[in-house]
Amino acid sequence: MTATMYYDADADPAALAGQTVAIIGFGSQGHAHALNLHESGVHVVVGLPASSKSRAIAAQAGLEVLDVGEAVRRADVVMIAIPDTAQKAAWDADIAPNLRPGTLVLFAHGFNIRFGRIAPPAGVDVGMVAPKGPGHLVRSVYASGGGVPALFAVHQDATGTARARVLAYARGLGNTRAGVLETTFAEETETDLFGEQSVLCGGTAALVKMAFETLVEAGYQPELAYFETMHELKLIVDLMYRGGLNFMRFSVSDTAEYGDYVSGPRIIDEHVRATMRAVLDEIQDGTFAARWIAENEAGRPEFERLRARDRDHQIERVGAGLRAAMPFLEPVTVHAGQAQAAASATPGKGH
Repeated sequence: MTATMYYDADADPAALAGQTVAIIGFGSQGHAHALNLHESGVHVVVGLPASSKSRAIAAQAGLEVLDVGEAVRRADVVMIAIPDTAQKAAWDADIAPNLRPGTLVLFAHGFNIRFGRIAPPAGVDVGMVAPKGPGHLVRSVYASGGGVPALFAVHQDATGTARARVLAYARGLGNTRAGVLETTFAEETETDLFGEQSVLCGGTAALVKMAFETLVEAGYQPELAYFETMHELKLIVDLMYRGGLNFMRFSVSDTAEYGDYVSGPRIIDEHVRATMRAVLDEIQDGTFAARWIAENEAGRPEFERLRARDRDHQIERVGAGLRAAMPFLEPVTVHAGQAQAAASATPGKGH
């Protein structure tokens, strides 16, 4: 069955005409949503705590900044663009008490609805617009005239206008320029978590580190191992991004293509498939969500230990030196304090 994609022609911006959209949060996703919508002609306010350092940044961008409760009271549409683990507290304290009947409550990721952390009242619409890319790309691609694809969903339609307003919001973000796909909160959440853990973050990071370690332990130069297992990965992924596996295989040497066919399935074998299935099971049955929620409630001891361990991995030290000699890459270095600050500021989706 072929999925239906929706584009600009399928989304009527008039569905948001005369309405105020409150973006709660101004981190990675929040700033992109607020600025893109503002430039699309939508009336936007930004809701932030009085102590937030982002208030000045949002104000400098020409946006009206309010306390979270006041932003919600003023809004016809509320996008909750703060980290998954911070949403319940903000919902209980500032969002739920100030919602008006008929408001459309939006999420950029379905985590808190899927796992029952937030239960909106019956009189409001509930939807989702989940761009398939980090906030800085949602912003930069929009500014250059393009759009990042997105998923959208309607979880609750109290007014009969939820779907039209969700699509209009996606259009304001620029998503319908590239196409949006209709889904459910459960499907988006489960596939997003699985993609992050199996391939995009967890699987790729573990594969790169293990391949690097294998070469170094066999006596090869760490710098050479870095180029072979991390640096060149972008070149291969870019080929896949443009033309799928077929274009990647067309573009590499026949030797590389043959090695792909005969060695890839030995490395990513049926044991890996079974592990992936177990990871998906833990996402679907709530085990991962419960573990992550408990980790945050305990002050993140395991998370911080794992972060510190990988921050000083040899591949990171070697790579930092090599990247510093290639300024055309626009290399960046994330220090321990910056990593913590980024975790506090980055809303919703973490990739």
